[in-house]
Amino acid sequence: MLRAENLAVQRGPCTVLADIHLELRPGEVLGVLGPNGAGKSTLLAALSGELPAAHGRVLLDERPLSAWHGPERARRLAVLPQTSSLGFAFRVEEVVSMGRLPHATGRTRDAEIVGEALAAADAAHLAGRNYLELSGGERQRVHLARVLAQLWPGGEGQVLLLDEPTSMLDPLHQHTTLQATRAFAEQGAAVLVILHDLNLAARYCDRLLLLEHGRPHAFGTPDEVLRAEPLRAVFGLEVLVQRHPERGHPLIVAR
Repeated sequence: MLRAENLAVQRGPCTVLADIHLELRPGEVLGVLGPNGAGKSTLLAALSGELPAAHGRVLLDERPLSAWHGPERARRLAVLPQTSSLGFAFRVEEVVSMGRLPHATGRTRDAEIVGEALAAADAAHLAGRNYLELSGGERQRVHLARVLAQLWPGGEGQVLLLDEPTSMLDPLHQHTTLQATRAFAEQGAAVLVILHDLNLAARYCDRLLLLEHGRPHAFGTPDEVLRAEPLRAVFGLEVLVQRHPERGHPLIVAR
C-alpha cells in the first residue's frame, strides 16, 4: 500500500510541505482539506512521484515509488490531476481507453471496461461525443472514467489519487462522483481525494487530513477533524457543527 514517511517537499529555498506521515488503507477514502496554498496538490504530486521528496520517502508496497517501472506502477497507481486537458478531437471512448494503455487485456475486454467506467462516472451517455465539444464538467467526468478504467474494477493493492474531482460539477454530479469513488474503495482500493467542500468530505471520507501552511493541523475521523476549533484556526471560519439528521455524520453550517 502507499505510505509517506516524514515527507517534505521544497520549492527553491522554501519548504512547502513537511511532517507528513500517512498510510492509505485498502477500502478507505482519505480526504485532504485545507485553504488555498495549504499544500494539498503538492502532497498529491509528491505521493504520485511527480514531485521529488526533499526529505522522507514514499513507498508503494514497501518499495520506493521511484523503484517502480512506469507500466507496472500505472497498473497500481492512478492519478486524476486538478486540471486535465486534451487538444485533439478524440471520441469520449478513446479518451477513457487511454487508461487501459498499461494493460494487455485485449480490445474486447478493454471496450467492456471503458463502458463500465463511463457508467460509474455517470458519463455513459457521452459515448460517441467529440471530447472538444464537451462542457468542463463533462470533461471532468470523462477523465474520472479514464482513471477508473486504469485500475478497473479496483482491488486491494491499488491506489487512486484524485485532486478536486468535484470542482466543476453541479451538486448532483458532485455526489455521483464521490459515490463512484466510495464504491471503488469498497472494492478494496485505497483512495485519496482532495476536497474543498467540508460537508462532502464529512459524508464520503473515512479519515481526513487538514493541512495548514504545508503541515498537518489535524488528522483523524470526520468527527475528530471537523470541529469548530480547527476549522476556525485553519480557515478563519466560524461554524456550527451539527449532526446530519439521517446519516449522523458532522454537518457544517457557517455562522
